[in-house]
Amino acid sequence: MKKKAIKIVFLDAHTLDLGDLDLKPLKSLGDYQAFQCHAKDKLPKEALEAEILITNKVLFTEKDFRKLSSLKLLCISATGVNNVDLKAAENHDVGVCNATGYSTFGVVEHTLMMMLAFSHRFKEHNEAALGGTWSNSSSFTLLDFPFTELRGKRLGILGYGEIGRALSRVARALGMEVLIGKIPDRTYGEKPQRVSFHHLLSNSDFVTLHCPLSEYTKGLIDAKALKLMKEDAYLLNMARGPIVVEKDIVDALSKNKLAGYGADVSEVEPPPKNHPFFKKNLQNKIILTPHVAWASRESRQRLVEELAKNIEAFLKGKKRNRVV
Repeated sequence: MKKKAIKIVFLDAHTLDLGDLDLKPLKSLGDYQAFQCHAKDKLPKEALEAEILITNKVLFTEKDFRKLSSLKLLCISATGVNNVDLKAAENHDVGVCNATGYSTFGVVEHTLMMMLAFSHRFKEHNEAALGGTWSNSSSFTLLDFPFTELRGKRLGILGYGEIGRALSRVARALGMEVLIGKIPDRTYGEKPQRVSFHHLLSNSDFVTLHCPLSEYTKGLIDAKALKLMKEDAYLLNMARGPIVVEKDIVDALSKNKLAGYGADVSEVEPPPKNHPFFKKNLQNKIILTPHVAWASRESRQRLVEELAKNIEAFLKGKKRNRVV
């Protein structure tokens, strides 16, 4: 008698697949079904019968795990797992795994794009060229917006995982000096050499965040931290919105205590239409993208393959990328 295929349900597949990916690595592992659930949606009937669930942002609480009597493995299609009650998963004997490394190149390029956009004043130059200011110039060029190079500038990195390490290599290749910072109350080994949180903020021309959201990092960059930064410095957040206190960033930008803020994340996603970041007086000081740094087609395909490898390992009785 043919063995019944294991049931695999991707709850919020729309967060990954736009119809441009090869899903054979997942479909070959069992009876695969895809849904378009959102974070707080009620779980579909098919999920209650599945042995393996995949999700990006759907919330899983103790109450949810009690309903999922068939569930054996929960695969997070992201690195962060803060949408899952991990203790509840453990109590219900459900394995949880995440995915790492799939978005490194895209996030590094996105970070570099923002650094270059700020240092070369891309928004101002683009608007001047397309808006007619250049056309009205008496010269072949338009030098209304003096700008600088990245070479010789100091980049402070908070969060030195795979993305932080890859970014440091690119920055050094561009002639930047790199500082690796300590997150307060965390303990570290001797290598790589790290500077204090205070030293990094006080001495960096660019500070970029690549650390996970945790008890150590929530609200890490607040008014007190921003006061340590140089007035001509830029802050970039490619990690999680709540690592910064957005109202404090707005205040620092409005008072010219910070040169610019670039982010691919927000405290609330999507941000409300009346978010203070959208004020006209801040438009040239803020670069905001809608949580897409991770989402190049290549990154999303790598993520499909990572999910498949996690599931394949589980089916073979092995653990891969397990957090529970």
